[in-house]
Amino acid sequence: MIRPEQLDELVPGPVLVMGAGLVGCYFGGRLQAAGVPVGFVGRPGVLDELAVHGLQLTDLSGGRSEVPASALQLHTDVPAGGRPSLVLLCVKRPALVPALARLAHTVARDTLVLCCQNGLFPAEEAMQAAPRLRLLPAMVPFNIMRRGPGHFHQATSGQLVALASARLAGWRPVFERAGLPLTLHADMLPVQWGKLLLNLNNPVKALSGLPLKAQLLDAGHRRRYADLVEEALVLLHRARIEPHRVTPLPWKRFLQVLRLPTPLFRLLALRMLRMDAHARSSMAEDVAAGRPTEINELCGEVVRLAQSLGAQAPLNARMVDAIYALSR
Repeated sequence: MIRPEQLDELVPGPVLVMGAGLVGCYFGGRLQAAGVPVGFVGRPGVLDELAVHGLQLTDLSGGRSEVPASALQLHTDVPAGGRPSLVLLCVKRPALVPALARLAHTVARDTLVLCCQNGLFPAEEAMQAAPRLRLLPAMVPFNIMRRGPGHFHQATSGQLVALASARLAGWRPVFERAGLPLTLHADMLPVQWGKLLLNLNNPVKALSGLPLKAQLLDAGHRRRYADLVEEALVLLHRARIEPHRVTPLPWKRFLQVLRLPTPLFRLLALRMLRMDAHARSSMAEDVAAGRPTEINELCGEVVRLAQSLGAQAPLNARMVDAIYALSR
């Protein structure tokens, strides 16, 4: 916990969480528990829950933080007159541009906005929506699950990654103290493609109906996931894009491990399987709740890469169709 006398020195200013969902509540809650003033913008149902139960944040290592309901600043829209030093934009990718347009009319010019979405960051489209804001793409490698009212749990491991910026570097000690280590990269495209390859398992999980760990322990589901990744890797090689490694293994070795018989996979993938047994993908939850999914920003991105190369990505294209059909 940051001592009160340290706040002026360590905290560059207040934070606004735009999109108080799984990631937004977890990030904002961890920062506020560490002494940072945070405002949350979200849907009324989520805000009503937080207003009653507050926030409980837990992780794989047994860490626990709490923020009482009375200490939360909850808003259904971007508060007028607020001057956050940092915005954590945690809406889903389809809602990115509308959310940026709302921020552009409300927060101060040159406000730092950390864009925490899956898929590739649409830089040109985002800048058109909010040309006067400082937009930084970020990558969240771990899974957040909801364990109960106001209780958000980090179910897998990994470190937050963002585009390198001198201003954002000033926030690194704050994120570190909040239990959210922040790594900065000069080029986010390989990082985003690395996370996208990892997320190609999301539709497989959604179609399986299983929690993540159980799905990974099923050889058929692992092979389907490996085939999607391999198809994307072939296209990335043709496009001369080297995806960042977001697992302990190089991508080719990662595919080999996925295709092993389950007893060998269980033995060699201990680190991969270090997760909450009940962890599910957000895509599975979106399908169950009847919300739009990010399939177009995941498998759809692979299909668009293939088209740009005059090629095809039939496996990822079929997955797009399957998720749309499941959603309907």
